[in-house]
Amino acid sequence: MPSPTDIQPANSPVRDYWNAQIHDLEITRHPVGSEGFFRDLDDYHFEKLHHLLRLVPFEAYRGKQVLDVGCGAGTDLVRFAKAGAIVTGLDIAPSAIDLARGNARLSGIEADLRVGDGEAMPFTDDSFDLVFAHGVVQYTSNDRRLVQECRRVLRTGGGAIFQVYNRVSWLNALSKIMRVPLEHEDAPFIRSYSARELRSLLEAFREVRLVTERFPVRSRLHGGWKGTVYNSVFVGTFNALPRALTRRFGWHLLAFCRK
Repeated sequence: MPSPTDIQPANSPVRDYWNAQIHDLEITRHPVGSEGFFRDLDDYHFEKLHHLLRLVPFEAYRGKQVLDVGCGAGTDLVRFAKAGAIVTGLDIAPSAIDLARGNARLSGIEADLRVGDGEAMPFTDDSFDLVFAHGVVQYTSNDRRLVQECRRVLRTGGGAIFQVYNRVSWLNALSKIMRVPLEHEDAPFIRSYSARELRSLLEAFREVRLVTERFPVRSRLHGGWKGTVYNSVFVGTFNALPRALTRRFGWHLLAFCRK
């Protein structure tokens, strides 16, 4: 298992940045690492990303080997494990793996959790039935190398799920109009993609299906008049429009791939 010092130099800034972050910390008042903390993270994660429960068949991987790349505090990993999957989590940030271990312990699930770089994974070829990389590709120093690694460790016929940011999206436009920075805009590497660019990145997979998702939901993180306008006017107005007109402007591009 690689130690934090084994991270390749190009990704050291990535490790250092994410090691100092606790994603969505602002939505909970419970102590970091407590049962209430993880419960609040889970509630908020699947509140704003409610489409994951519809699109990702967590229960379909019972008894299967699932790798969560960039697992963070383990929110999705725990969901897979509770549905019966045999789970492995990899994250470049030691602090994230510490949190994921606490989450696994309090959730009563077993997980193989490792500090490591997604661009050089410590796993043999053809090890997993599913590789789940949600919100990772856009933050790494070499996105193509990370995707290649995900494919390498995936068994033939296995599935991979990637999520990246959609360049032509409602959130990208709103951020510029309202002059509110995007979350983690200060990260060492951050990218957004067109559907064509994402397909090019995933060209080695036998099958690729793209889904555009994450439409506006009420925010618990933004206050002031901008937050009020967003929650009371924009969310309702946008979601009242026919989805056929707004579908392509979702903030997340999800790719469901088959090796």
